[in-house]
Amino acid sequence: MIIEHFFIKGIAHNSYLLGDSTTCAIVDPRRDVDIYLEAAKTLNMKITHILETHLHADFVSGHMELSEKTGANIYAPKSGRCAFNHIALSEGDTFKIEDVELSVLETPGHTPEHISYVVRDYDRGSEPSCTFCGDTLFVGDVGRPDLFPGRAEELASFLYESLHFKLLTLPDFCEVYPAHGAGSLCGRAMGAKRSSTIGYEKLYNDALKIPDEATFIDSLTTNMPSAPDHFSRCSEINRKGPTLIKNLTTLTPLDSRSFKKLADEESTVVLDSRSYEAFGGQYIPGAYNIDFDGNFGTFAGWILPPEKDILLVSDSLEQSRDAVTWLRRVGLDNTIGALDGKMANWVNEGLPTDHVYQLSPEQFYTRITTGEKMVLIDARARDEFKTTHIEGAINIPTPELRTRYKELDETQQITIICRTGHRSSIGASLLKQRGFDVINVAGGMTGYSAAGYAPECPMCSAPHGPRFLGHKIE
Repeated sequence: MIIEHFFIKGIAHNSYLLGDSTTCAIVDPRRDVDIYLEAAKTLNMKITHILETHLHADFVSGHMELSEKTGANIYAPKSGRCAFNHIALSEGDTFKIEDVELSVLETPGHTPEHISYVVRDYDRGSEPSCTFCGDTLFVGDVGRPDLFPGRAEELASFLYESLHFKLLTLPDFCEVYPAHGAGSLCGRAMGAKRSSTIGYEKLYNDALKIPDEATFIDSLTTNMPSAPDHFSRCSEINRKGPTLIKNLTTLTPLDSRSFKKLADEESTVVLDSRSYEAFGGQYIPGAYNIDFDGNFGTFAGWILPPEKDILLVSDSLEQSRDAVTWLRRVGLDNTIGALDGKMANWVNEGLPTDHVYQLSPEQFYTRITTGEKMVLIDARARDEFKTTHIEGAINIPTPELRTRYKELDETQQITIICRTGHRSSIGASLLKQRGFDVINVAGGMTGYSAAGYAPECPMCSAPHGPRFLGHKIE
């Protein structure tokens, strides 16, 4: 038996190739599937099975894409009521890939329809050797049960049973292969390690050491991080079956005048994927700024209106094409064009631009210490803000600025800060769309601390550290 691991940064998605001698399965595939085709070819294996643990919320799966390219059968939870051709699985079902046997456990909690695959390699023995547990059990964490409005407590109870009466009854040596790692919003505080064992998680996973079900439910239904907007959209896309990539619109390079003509239409939005420094210098008025080097996919799926067509501004057409791949991963299939050339070409055409002033940490500190009156928005998540923040700052996490801008006085200048400058620049672009005068703090709290003006934020310096359930970081 062979297991090969694939990881996507940003959404921290794990997928796997599980193979025997000549055939293999792909577990929880991403939408752009060439990487699996190449891996199988290298191993001289044929992809015969496509295994889904659940209807993924944070990304669009590649099950339809991979089945179309390989002819492999898709296996998915029966309770998911998927609308595409598939083999529906429920508790106790088994099937084989040569001498490798997979048995199904129904493990709801993160989602109602979740299953896990328990693997036995009969070339070595009859004991379970590993489990592909999707988003039920992570390294150092468990799946969040609060993605379905009004069902959080019910799903948390299901999750407790799935963990304690199913997965944790597997042998301690059984390896754990989750669908996500540190950085994913499908949990709260996953460890940075990509895999684990049942025994290790019993010893060191704080969520599994909660003594009773009631406390477990309370811990997973209070003070949870916000769930991005695209989570519910992606789940439904995955249930229906995503559109094949070959049937989507291809990216069209556009000169400045053609780009502006489309940008002026009510049905389009402009997405600028350049760095916040470049965006701040000059950008197309009304554009969203989501830095491609930041958490591009998550914030694009979270922030952009899904009904609108997207026009891209990037550092190059190659980056625009990479951006399209990311947008498709989060269910945004409607990118219709990209600016062919840099912003300098736009300016040389005499077309309008706007800018966001970038404040250095030193300049920011001077303004604070000289008593300059300032409306300061801290655009980080609530747990980051609680850990450390600048006195007088108002905490409005970036995605909430889409609606909470109404709490601000549009006649006052707004200064906005986050951890590094990426999220605050997204926030600045949102506020600029609403007519606010905005200044972005370059480098954010990281730069401010590095300059010696504030203590280092422990969550910024160790973003994958142990902080489950509000445990104090030592």
